[in-house]
Amino acid sequence: MLKTAIFAVVSSVLLVGAAARSDDRVGRRIDNFSLRDYRGKACSLDECQNNKLVVVAFLGVECPLAKLYAPRLQELAKEYGARGVSFIGVDSNQQDTLTELGAFARKNQIEFPLLKDPGNTVADQFGALRTPEVFVLDAERVVRYCGRIDDQYGLGTSSGYARPKVNRRDLAVALDELLAGKSVSQTAVEAPGCFIGRVSKIEPTGDVTYSNQIARILKDRCVSCHRPGEVAPFPLTSFDEVVGWAETIREVVDQGRMPPWFANPEYGHFVNDARLSDEEKKLIHAWLDNGCAQGDPANLPEPRQFVEGWQIPEPDQVVYISDEPYKVPAEGVVEYQYFAVDPGWTEDKWIKAVEARPGNRSVVHHIIVFVQPPEGREGFDRDAIGGYAPGDGADISPEGVATFVPAGSKIMFQMHYTPNGTEQTDRSYVGIKFADPKSVHKISRGDAAINVLFRIPPGAANHEVKSRIRFKEDSLLYTMMPHMHLRGKSFRFEAEYPDGTREILLDVPKYDFNWQLSYRLAEPKLMPKGTKLNCTAHFDNSAENLANPAPDEWVAWGDQTWEEMMIGFIFCVRANEDIQAQPLQAAAGGE
Repeated sequence: MLKTAIFAVVSSVLLVGAAARSDDRVGRRIDNFSLRDYRGKACSLDECQNNKLVVVAFLGVECPLAKLYAPRLQELAKEYGARGVSFIGVDSNQQDTLTELGAFARKNQIEFPLLKDPGNTVADQFGALRTPEVFVLDAERVVRYCGRIDDQYGLGTSSGYARPKVNRRDLAVALDELLAGKSVSQTAVEAPGCFIGRVSKIEPTGDVTYSNQIARILKDRCVSCHRPGEVAPFPLTSFDEVVGWAETIREVVDQGRMPPWFANPEYGHFVNDARLSDEEKKLIHAWLDNGCAQGDPANLPEPRQFVEGWQIPEPDQVVYISDEPYKVPAEGVVEYQYFAVDPGWTEDKWIKAVEARPGNRSVVHHIIVFVQPPEGREGFDRDAIGGYAPGDGADISPEGVATFVPAGSKIMFQMHYTPNGTEQTDRSYVGIKFADPKSVHKISRGDAAINVLFRIPPGAANHEVKSRIRFKEDSLLYTMMPHMHLRGKSFRFEAEYPDGTREILLDVPKYDFNWQLSYRLAEPKLMPKGTKLNCTAHFDNSAENLANPAPDEWVAWGDQTWEEMMIGFIFCVRANEDIQAQPLQAAAGGE
């Protein structure tokens, strides 16, 4: 089946935090503290007594934003060091080891002290909540600013965002104002980030334990992505790993951000519905409220077994994006990258399975694999045949179903990269399994309801765009996937049957670009000949959409994320087709 889900890990762990606000931590005097770095060397606040200002930055080795901002903090430390400002990094996460802290410092070339805070005593003194979060202390060691570093990365009401450039350097502005003898203009700007993994003050009690219930929920729902080598920013495969993320788990479960699923439950039943059940949520809350008891390790479930290597049968052909790896920068926004490759298909092909695989999971946001027919034009003649999203399976057609590809076609990769704080390289690839033409009875047909003629006005908070497909044959609908970019707000698929009745098949009221999921029906839906599949999308081009790169500009169709798209992808087959018994037919048309 066609699957082109898009993933972004940042949504799983971040919290909204952009507005300036009153904060009782500003004005607090910080007493001297002494901690040891990852090499065992002691460092105290008093050692900075000759510095005019001290920046204390709370960091975590697995927090996505901490990874992005660590190199920037080092740049700021160099920039302001000569002006009498000292920087100190503090890691208060109980789940972060000294070895991991040392690797974090070396990877990000951090030269200022990076200290471990056992029992989060220093974090408690500051009232630090998240990573990364910074505090600026004056000569009297009174907090004059606390919060975020700048506004480039963060999270809106549901979506993570990465602006093309920094609009406000909050930390730098505060330092400049203090060094100039002025008061800080914005003393507190809430920091987006991960909760600090504090040691619980509650004595663990109760019958709900990690070993007996929570490990099973995580095994079924989370560890496909949250395990070593996968794209999620931290593993959740052991008690020691999980307990440090307890409050982050509470937050993302309460807000419905994890596991990612955006379909309105009133419409449709989907085989890949990722939502936690009410009972699972109840167990998680009971465990958190009662102090995160470990329980008897003998009650742990058997570890989940994951496929190593290919999920499809051994591919007949493997195609890479290029001969040389693509370089992904350490930070910023990377435009969609397109790689056209000639696979050497001198004869027609039937494809029954496709598996796209990232060369570097830490920076590959999504892959969509297209086929470009030899006489095709750029744009709509590219047919998607598969894709990659973490935690999802390969694209394997049902028995007797395959995709027809004419001789001379090329493969086009659409690559979306997300920087993770250090420069990386990637050489992703796709494996393809061909079908014996004699075994194919139905043609796999990817289609799309597309509108390319829209223009979204500046500041429009709920701009509507429509598109549709008309089924020219009785068809079985398997999968739907809405696709928009950063201004996408909502998307709905509605069937209008020949008898005039209408049925909502999929409603996504809070679309999230970071998690563009495919929605696979539990049972294929019959679309009788003449049925119209109407798609309705809404876009938020206002300043309230924090992911919006330019709310003061008109927006039209385009490939890049600061432009927009309006596509309702579907996967279907003709219900009565058997190509072994009738001539090969053209793909189902639309209007």
